[in-house]
Order: sequence, then structure tokens, then C-alpha cells
Amino acid sequence: MPRWECDIEGDDRQFDRVEELIIHQSVEHDRIECKVCGAIVPDGYFAIKHAFDEHSRAEYVRAYDASAAQVRRREQIKESVEAVANMSEVIDRLEGGEA
Repeated sequence: MPRWECDIEGDDRQFDRVEELIIHQSVEHDRIECKVCGAIVPDGYFAIKHAFDEHSRAEYVRAYDASAAQVRRREQIKESVEAVANMSEVIDRLEGGEA
């Protein structure tokens, strides 16, 4: 079974479950400011989700000076996570403080 790697600022921690990765990113890493709208969001998956759910690809490309390959990579990450993640578990754990 493939492991999920954090990869935020060189963090190479790996997790057996994607839910553990998302919680790690949300709790252990600083929040970041969206360069499109200024919203403060957890880095990692939630930042990618925010960017592509709330903004167009063109807005993302302009704000982050991103290449088409960088956009595709982040879209693939989002799709991969969402295909297997139990987001109810993630939200419950983050809201309940059991991270």
C-alpha cells in the first residue's frame, strides 16, 4: 500500500492513512495566506482544496506564477486525496481536538 508523504517545506514524514497526513498538515504546519484572496488556510491539502474550489485556474496561475505542470500536479493531489479520504473523520478529529 502506498504511503502518503507530507512534503511541506521538505517534511518527509510518511503516513499509512491519508487522514493522518491531512491532520498532520493541519496541526503541525503553519497556516498560509492564499495569494489570490488573502484567506488564511492550513498548508497542504486544505490549501490546495481552497485554491481550486474557490478560485479559477487562471487566478491561481497568476497569483502563484504557476506552470501548467504545477497546476496539474496539485489537481492530481487533490483528486487522489478526495478519492480515498474520510473527510468526516478528519473534520471530527480536528474539531474535537483529537489530532
